[in-house]
Amino acid sequence: MFRLTRPLFNAARKTTTGLTGLKVHHDPLPELKKTYEATLQALSAMPQSSVYRQGAEALTLHKLKVLEKAGADVTIVEKELDEGHIEESLEVAQDELSLANKMLEWKAWEPLEEHPQPGQWQYFGKEATASTSS
Repeated sequence: MFRLTRPLFNAARKTTTGLTGLKVHHDPLPELKKTYEATLQALSAMPQSSVYRQGAEALTLHKLKVLEKAGADVTIVEKELDEGHIEESLEVAQDELSLANKMLEWKAWEPLEEHPQPGQWQYFGKEATASTSS
């Protein structure tokens, strides 16, 4: 009797994502977990007070918990993450990792090197600051 492992079974039943340019990944869950963990590692190098770190870390931890809770079931992960195909989730995770590395390079949490000119952050008669949006 021929026995299929989960990655081989997924590869046997899914031949296309139906999206141009997005190829089927035959073992996406370990790759997705590795990408989430790499993102968390990159985020840990940022200060705790960084707003980007706080948001991205919370989202990545949530996605990692969904992944671990689902075990090896790709269908559950796709449903819980609600990002389309698992390959799309992998692409989003890789983009987030890339952005986290760029944010580290840019040191976006540091103060501006040059002070903004008067009125630069004023829109529709209201002053916009980092702490308020109005």
